[in-house]
Amino acid sequence: MDLDTVRGLAYVFFTILFTLFLYAYIVSMYVKDKKGITDYERYSQLALQDELHDAPIEPRPSLSSHKRG
Repeated sequence: MDLDTVRGLAYVFFTILFTLFLYAYIVSMYVKDKKGITDYERYSQLALQDELHDAPIEPRPSLSSHKRG
């Protein structure tokens, strides 16, 4: 096996692997959206509501709840 064959096989392998990862990510996003875990349409508003005085997309927990000790 010469180097060009190994490069070609590695290219095909990684292309298929990354394509599978991409489709798995898309399916997981779709499932989370359908189950109501995450509402991705709210995040699309970030492009329109990006000023400092706009309401946040998700409420942030207070800093005192994160402190340990």
